[in-house]
Amino acid sequence: MVKLNGVLRVFVYGLCLGLPGFSLLRGAILAGQAPAAANTNGRQIGTIKEISGSYIKLTTDAGQQIAVTVAIDARILQLTPGSTDLKTAQNISLTDIALGDRVLVTGKPKDDADSFLASRVILMKSGDIVQKHQMEQADWQKRGTGGIVTSIDAGTGALVVATGARKTLVSTSSRTKYLRYAGDSVKFEDAVPGTLLQIKVGDQLRVRGAKSDDGLSIQAEEVVSGSFRNLAGVIVSLDAASGTLTLKDLGTKRVITVKVTHNSSVKALPAGIAASFAARARGGASPPDASSSVRDTVADGDNAARHVPGSGTAGATGHPTYGDLSQVVSRLPIASLSELRVGDALMVVASQVDSGSSTVTALTLLSGVEPILAATPSGAPSMTLSPWTVGGGAPEGGAQ
Repeated sequence: MVKLNGVLRVFVYGLCLGLPGFSLLRGAILAGQAPAAANTNGRQIGTIKEISGSYIKLTTDAGQQIAVTVAIDARILQLTPGSTDLKTAQNISLTDIALGDRVLVTGKPKDDADSFLASRVILMKSGDIVQKHQMEQADWQKRGTGGIVTSIDAGTGALVVATGARKTLVSTSSRTKYLRYAGDSVKFEDAVPGTLLQIKVGDQLRVRGAKSDDGLSIQAEEVVSGSFRNLAGVIVSLDAASGTLTLKDLGTKRVITVKVTHNSSVKALPAGIAASFAARARGGASPPDASSSVRDTVADGDNAARHVPGSGTAGATGHPTYGDLSQVVSRLPIASLSELRVGDALMVVASQVDSGSSTVTALTLLSGVEPILAATPSGAPSMTLSPWTVGGGAPEGGAQ
């Protein structure tokens, strides 16, 4: 059996870098292996941008352009996503490589630092990677859940997470895999190996595993967590040109400076959907037109009015109720900061670098939430946003 050695294993996992949530990269990290640099002496890894005969141009994940000449006697192998053993690799020819494929080339650098002579090429087809990624996303949506951590029992490894009024018991074991997001990023590739002890009450958490029939408990196979700040308040001042606003937080009554960057996700909640969630926050039924508003919004964003598994339950009309605000927000079109005005109400998920800081960077910023905030007598929303793009499913990349 020709198994991958430690270094090569990391590079094979790295073939999928840039596709957040992809299991191979996650497996490498969980095994305690850090992704190697794009150029480590006799190895290069990246995405095919140009190919002509024995000449390949690839772009590394750091953005470097590498000109690769494939030796005439080079061995060219194709691995399927999920493979960790070269015994399963298929011998292919150079003509089987296509634009967009992910490759690891081994050999030796030429005199030019941006040129390389390859004696072996290992690739994964872009289509196979996308298909694997989509399957993982579907599994997260089907068997995943998440919310805010409300309690932790370090002795038993049990956690309770809440999404609005709904609470889910999360049971962990020695086989549970943990990843931890950095405070300033929700990109999967920026996550690092984690432990149960790192998870704190108030953290955002996503979990995948076997759910109970009633959906109120789940046996965790994978847990992804992070510390983020959930803010809700009114805009005090706004400078759209510089991407900065100040917000009076309803929970703490403090004025918080919120920085909006090109990575921030700015969305506006339509009035009908806001009314639906406000009714739910008051413990009542959704307005009659709420389902139509949700379907129309999803159709606008996805070109299809379809329900995503895990986002809600079907009501009497057969339409989903969309119990997860984040699931709806992830499908809204991008809005502009220039559309906001002083006095507008916002819900914000922000980076949690320093819990005592009065300045945060927005990951997700949602306007049009006045009805939701008004529905809660205390002024604090009964529901929060998730920093991840799929509210009830996979922890995807950064804000979009």
